[in-house]
Amino acid sequence: MRLLQDAVDAERRREQSQAAQLVEANERLVLAALRSQSEADAAHAATVDPLTGLHTRRTLLERFAQVVAQARRHGRRCALLFVDLDDFKPHNDRHGHSFGDRVLRLVADRMAAAVREVDTVSRHGGDEFLILLADLAQASDAQAVAEKLLRAIAAPAELDGHDVSVTASVGIAVYPDDGEDVDTLIQRADAAMYASKRQRPGGVALHGADTTPPPAAAPVGAAAAVDVERRLADLREANEKLVLAALDAQELRAVADRARQRQAAFMSAVAAELRNPQAPVRIVSAMLGQAPGQEPLLSRVQQAVERRMTRMARLVSDLVEAAHRDPGHLVLERRRVDLAAAVDAAIAAQRLTLDRRQLRLQWQRPTQPVEIDADPARLDQILANLLDNACAQTPDGGRIAVSVGAGDDTATLTVTDDGMGIAPQTLPQVFEPFAQTVQTLDLDVPSLGLGLTAVRALVRAHGGEVTAHSDGLLRGSRFVVTLPRHRGS
Repeated sequence: MRLLQDAVDAERRREQSQAAQLVEANERLVLAALRSQSEADAAHAATVDPLTGLHTRRTLLERFAQVVAQARRHGRRCALLFVDLDDFKPHNDRHGHSFGDRVLRLVADRMAAAVREVDTVSRHGGDEFLILLADLAQASDAQAVAEKLLRAIAAPAELDGHDVSVTASVGIAVYPDDGEDVDTLIQRADAAMYASKRQRPGGVALHGADTTPPPAAAPVGAAAAVDVERRLADLREANEKLVLAALDAQELRAVADRARQRQAAFMSAVAAELRNPQAPVRIVSAMLGQAPGQEPLLSRVQQAVERRMTRMARLVSDLVEAAHRDPGHLVLERRRVDLAAAVDAAIAAQRLTLDRRQLRLQWQRPTQPVEIDADPARLDQILANLLDNACAQTPDGGRIAVSVGAGDDTATLTVTDDGMGIAPQTLPQVFEPFAQTVQTLDLDVPSLGLGLTAVRALVRAHGGEVTAHSDGLLRGSRFVVTLPRHRGS
């Protein structure tokens, strides 16, 4: 017994030394991953309007320089369209700002669908939008696009049982005819839009075109009243834009606050995981002195430590994969791999968890090998994370099913569980970093919301795709991975 105690003490000292080194390395990886994620989130927020999903003014300005350089090089034109929705305020007044936001998103989607991929649709503020049209042969091409936009915007729609009718006025300024810098073109497109709106709402005007209708004979003394009314209308419109801008700023602050809360919760979980790597050593060592005849205690200590270290290594790998969300950054070492054999190994690695929690696993193994071009280590990580997720979300005694299918060009892996399921509103975000939809049931599994993010990054790096399906909370979930069998498929 004394010899066994000495062996455990020696093993514990060695593991503590390794654990200290691992903690230091892990902390550095965590900080690097968080920096990368924060930079990516900041860049995304600066280039995408949070309400409509359109580009921001910043993105348009960056692309303007590229488009102008191309137009100058090829002797072509480009144009800026200033789009302002007509009488938008009644939508907010009658049905509330939430309804008005949905109308704005509807209009944004229609405009984005009506232009080419080389064109840029951005939100200027409130209900105003700027559209950069690239590579035009003549000014009339811009007018044709503007008229197409107006038809798309004015198409009838229904939201929440209400008929929606939206029109817009468009002003156009063309490079280089109307100016050579973006500020000048925006000002002139804005002026053309107001000229069109004064003539009739829902029209298009080119800068410099005569859009002013012949003046009607006004009664003596009416000119002053008309001028006052115009000034009041301009003031009301300016106030509306200020209110919308304030609402946008409030929404951005709320998004930032939610991001900070998620990051704080994530860091707490990471700190707890990384600061206590030797916990299983202490717990299992306390079992010394039990009745003889049981499984050798030193072997059980080693198994517990190795299991803990494996999970911590996978946590660090998930952090790295989540930081590199662009699949192009991941380096793969591909070779021919039997997907069915890889699933066998992944299930064997989960056997202790399955047995301890009495989880029933149904493995529909194909009768023939299913060979794919894949990186074996990355494929193991995909399988381990999917099985970890299924175990974590399934109650004791539950069922997990795994199947593999094969076609000529693709192989399909399906992992199904009858556990906690995923709420419909959170299903679209299930692969996003730190997105935890429910509390995990297996407390041995570090649940930081990164495993599925890593799965998506690794699957896409292989040229495949992964999808999540669930009928709702407490109704289980299903993850389907499709991978090309041959490189480049």
